Amino acid sequence: MPKVLVVATSRKTRGGITAVVKAHETGAQWKKYHCRWIETHRDGNSVRKILYFIKGFFSFLFFLPSYNVVHVHMAAVLRKLPFIFIAKLFHKKLIVHLHVPDPNTTILSRKKNLYGYCFKCADIVIALSSQWKQLLTQTYNINNVRVLYNPCPRVHRQYRMDSKIILFAGTISERKGYHDLLLAFSKIAHLHKDWSIVLLGNGEIHEGKEIARKLGMADQIYFKGWIDGSEKEKEFQEAAIFCLPSYAEGFPMSVLDAWAYGIPVICTPVGGLPDVIQEGKNSLIFNPGDVDKLAEQLLYIIDNDVVRFKLHRASCELADNVFNVDVINKQLDDIYRSLLCA
Repeated sequence: MPKVLVVATSRKTRGGITAVVKAHETGAQWKKYHCRWIETHRDGNSVRKILYFIKGFFSFLFFLPSYNVVHVHMAAVLRKLPFIFIAKLFHKKLIVHLHVPDPNTTILSRKKNLYGYCFKCADIVIALSSQWKQLLTQTYNINNVRVLYNPCPRVHRQYRMDSKIILFAGTISERKGYHDLLLAFSKIAHLHKDWSIVLLGNGEIHEGKEIARKLGMADQIYFKGWIDGSEKEKEFQEAAIFCLPSYAEGFPMSVLDAWAYGIPVICTPVGGLPDVIQEGKNSLIFNPGDVDKLAEQLLYIIDNDVVRFKLHRASCELADNVFNVDVINKQLDDIYRSLLCA
C-alpha cells in the first residue's frame, strides 16, 4: 500500500505553504496515497517553535518506517534538514518541494551548499515555476526538477464591477512593496477620491499608517491586519483590483487568491509569475520599484471598465484551468505515481 508522509508547517501557521498543503489535502491523491501531514513549525515565540519542532520530529520518526515516500515542503533549509537526512538514512523515496521567495537570500546565499545537499538527496525536486526550475538546474547541475504550480483555492466567486477598492494581501513588508503601492496611489488619489486601498496582512502596519498620513491619504488607506475565513472572503469579494508590487516571490498565493475570485491583477514579473502573466491580456505589469508605472497602470484600469472586465474574465480563466486545484492535484498524483513506479 503506497503511503506518503508530508512534512510541512502547521495547519495553524499563516502563509503560503500551509495554504498549498491544505489545497493538496482536498485532492483524490491525498487518500489514494494515505498521506499524513507532519506539522513541524508554528508561529509564536521561540519556546513554542522549539517544542512544536520536537513534537513534529518525534511524530515523523514514529510514522516513517511504515511510509514509502517523504514529501518535504521546504522554505527554511535548517528546519527541514534533519527530516531529509533521516528520510535518506531509512532509504525512503524523497521529494523536496521548494517554496523560497528570493534566491539571493536562500539558494544563492551562504546556505547554498545546504540547499544543494537537500536537492542531491531528493529523488524529485519540485519547483514553483519554469524559471525556478532553470535556476535550480543550472546552480546545482541536477536533472530531477519538476514544475508544479501552487493551486488557486476553492472559493465562492462574486466579482463586483461597481467596487472602488484596490486590494493588497500579504506581509506588510519592504519585500512585498506595499510602500510603492501607497506612493503610486498618492499620485492619482486626488483624481479618484471615491477609491481606496485595503491592505490585508501583518507586519509594518504602524509604519504603513504613518506613510499614508504623511501622504495625506489616511482616509483612503485601510490596514486590516491578518484575517482569514469569512472575513478574508468578504474582502476579496468586495475588491475591484488586486495589486502585488512585490520585489521577490516563489509563486504568490495572494495572486492565486485574486485569480480565484476573478479580480483583475496588477503585479510585478517576479518569481513564477512570468510563466503566465501577459501584459494587457491577463494582467497589468510593472517592474519592482517603478512607482510611476504603477500609478499609470492604476489610473488606466480605474478609468477603463472594459479593460477591468476583460482582466476579470482572464483571471477566471487562469483559476479555472491552469491553476485549477483539481488539475494541480492530478499533476501531484502523477509525480507520486512516477516515483513509486521508478
